[in-house]
Amino acid sequence: MQSQMTDGKTIILRLEIDTDKAQFGKAATAIEQVKGDIVAIDVIHTDKNTSVRDLTVKITEQGAAERLTEALRSVPGIRLLHVSDRTFLLHLGGKITIQPKTPIQNRDDLSRVYTPDVARVCQAIHEEPSKAHTLTIKRNTVAVVSDGSAVLGLGNIGPYAAMPVMEGKAMLFKQFADVDAFPICLDTQDTEEVIAAVKHLAPAFGGINLEDISAPRCFEIEQRLREELDIPVFHDDQHGTAVVLYAGLLNALKLTGRTLSEARIVVCGIGAAGTACTKMLLAGGARNVIGIDRPGILSADETYDHPMWQWYAENTNPERRKGGLKEALEGADVFIGVSAGRLLTREHVASMAPDPIVFAMANPEPEIRPELVEDIVGVIATGRSDYPNQINNVLCFPGIFRGALDSRASEINEAMKLAAAEAIASVISDEELNRMYIIPSVFNAKIVEEVRRRVVAAAQQSGVSRRQLRD
Repeated sequence: MQSQMTDGKTIILRLEIDTDKAQFGKAATAIEQVKGDIVAIDVIHTDKNTSVRDLTVKITEQGAAERLTEALRSVPGIRLLHVSDRTFLLHLGGKITIQPKTPIQNRDDLSRVYTPDVARVCQAIHEEPSKAHTLTIKRNTVAVVSDGSAVLGLGNIGPYAAMPVMEGKAMLFKQFADVDAFPICLDTQDTEEVIAAVKHLAPAFGGINLEDISAPRCFEIEQRLREELDIPVFHDDQHGTAVVLYAGLLNALKLTGRTLSEARIVVCGIGAAGTACTKMLLAGGARNVIGIDRPGILSADETYDHPMWQWYAENTNPERRKGGLKEALEGADVFIGVSAGRLLTREHVASMAPDPIVFAMANPEPEIRPELVEDIVGVIATGRSDYPNQINNVLCFPGIFRGALDSRASEINEAMKLAAAEAIASVISDEELNRMYIIPSVFNAKIVEEVRRRVVAAAQQSGVSRRQLRD
């Protein structure tokens, strides 16, 4: 059987041991010789002549998995049946399931959930379609939709390979906000076909979370769906990143004694996330934002074929600065990176204003590693979980959709996104705030409820709520 192996993690070995020819100790010795650490042993099957066991082994060295399997295969009387790691085992059969809210135990139950009584509910919705929000799963269900064209750091891997990511997103919705989400990966990357497919699916869902769709197609897909559907449509790669970035920046500015309106901000990487971050900054009151991408600093003095770059140039860089990253960063207060790893140098950061704020959010490799500049920055954040101040979309989308569904909002607008960002920032008190803690942990129990509360209020105040809630 083909195996999936990963160095630096825990793997599980299934061994069949011929008890007449070999003892378990020989297997243990072979594992120890390649510096594997046995952490658990499970007996799967035994009979008079054989013993089948699962060994959970921790490996840390590069190439250890291959050396370990070779060593075991060389031991007489031991047959290596399978090698897997815990991540692959967790994904067997997928990561989510559907459970009924009430059991069907007799004919009376069956008649109420299905025929004939269900016909009365169908007729009620037919006469008043808005009742679908209260009498079907539409009330609490979000579709996580992708075409697999821009998955994580993997790129265009298609709909089948994108499914594990979308399943994981559905798990996060349920775990953090009790939102029932379902992964839908479309086998098309044609913009019109994606839009049509989502519109056809929409009756069953209370919201649409677009995920991992490549730019610039993602802009048109989201815009068209927002215009043509009456339920919230949210492209998390754009707006989720923007909300959490804005939350972290509010606290970083407070910590370093700056205001958003006075700070000079450089955004590097003007794609989906960079554009959404900038729109949030401008909506929040930023007045001096400079964008930089492959052509250099984007300026209204130039014309660009890329429509988003053209919009960006016309709405930012009020001083009409020109040049590259070096010129953009001289004297800047804030760097926001949604571009490529190792793009930023210590010299770049040293040329910024005193106590600069650096958000190096490229994944998996940030624009600059924190350890290279932590002595000269005021605050640094990344998209990684192994450094402080992780800018993680999980802080945002569960609470935003919880609030949007509870208020039955027709859309997720800028006011709701600003409210979500302010809610996330507010979870950290003035006493807790420090340069290593400007953004709360994704496991902070206060976040979802505070985001939900403020999003509901913003939806009501901005006129998109279709259900009045009392706090």
